[in-house]
Amino acid sequence: MNTARLVHPGFWFNKTPLQEALALAKRGVGGFCLYGGTRQDVADFTKAVRAASPLEHLLISADYEDGLGRWLPDAPLLPSNMALGAANDEKLAFEKGVLTARQARSLGVDWIFAPVLDLANNPLNPIVNTRSFGENPQQVIRLGRAFLQGLAHAGALSSLKHFPGHGDTSTDSHVALPVLQRTQEQLLARELVPFQTLLPLADSVMLGHLFIPQLDDKNPASLSQQIARELLRNTLHYHGCVLTDALLMKAIGNEKQAAWQALQADVNILLVPQDPNGLIDFLERKKVPAEWLANSQKMQDALCAKAKQAGPRPTQEEAFADNDFARRTAQKAIVVEGQLPPIRPGQTVHYMEIGNTDQKASATFLQKLLEREVQVQPKRSGISSV
Repeated sequence: MNTARLVHPGFWFNKTPLQEALALAKRGVGGFCLYGGTRQDVADFTKAVRAASPLEHLLISADYEDGLGRWLPDAPLLPSNMALGAANDEKLAFEKGVLTARQARSLGVDWIFAPVLDLANNPLNPIVNTRSFGENPQQVIRLGRAFLQGLAHAGALSSLKHFPGHGDTSTDSHVALPVLQRTQEQLLARELVPFQTLLPLADSVMLGHLFIPQLDDKNPASLSQQIARELLRNTLHYHGCVLTDALLMKAIGNEKQAAWQALQADVNILLVPQDPNGLIDFLERKKVPAEWLANSQKMQDALCAKAKQAGPRPTQEEAFADNDFARRTAQKAIVVEGQLPPIRPGQTVHYMEIGNTDQKASATFLQKLLEREVQVQPKRSGISSV
């Protein structure tokens, strides 16, 4: 096996030069993880790199956790996992998986890095947040299973993340290394329950960049033999594909040394390094043991075979046909805590907008209030909103 196949670089549309990606494809990398672009950009890219690759099948992946609209401006943004948790409806979770898989596959993307099985058990968590189905492990299992089944039904590969559970942390692993204070017994009783239950349905597992000193007082989970090999492989008996979270994240330090540690821990794919060519050169100089290469090839060949067995890809017209999924989910996801205050014509409602985008804005809601002769004003400091 070509050492380069261990590495799956990232590709950022309007940032990464296409020629750089084509050169990496020719070198034999195992796949690409995509960020941004339009539907046409993604479709054109997947065709181009597959044509350049010597591999029979090149795996294309993306973090389409909430549908393609999280990254593509001309694709629908699907309701978050937290919205599905509020709706508590397995049929909706299955449908989200189906829609995501169909739309991704129509553009040439095989592999969805989802579902997130982290528990929403820390409101200060900046990285999991609305990506979680909830804080109850059994609810996460039910909705996560339905989403996995939806992905599989429509022919996309899946990945459980972020093993062994990133929920109860308050640090963004893109910036620094989060710390989770748990013993193995505590993890098995709570954070690991969704993973342990759903591992048999998963095509892969993504290791989280988090530090659990009770299990390994030197290395983050993504590089730890105690966590990746002993806990995931030996204790939980998972024998499928294991990959790192993005190596360019600041939580792990030197990515070349981190990659080598990950391979030592029985990890099969090195995801999104900052310098993919430099990493491949480093691994070639280190002479990766034949056993590690063979294990990675076996895992990736199995994923490629499953991706090809999914059959013909749907057309974009079929995959992106209008549907009312978001409306139905939103209606069922509405949660009311306490008693709503009465709002009457002539009253003034002060409102605050947080994180608006072109796809998520308050204009419709505010217009409805105005139609009912309720005045609306942006919230000012010192004024309590209704």
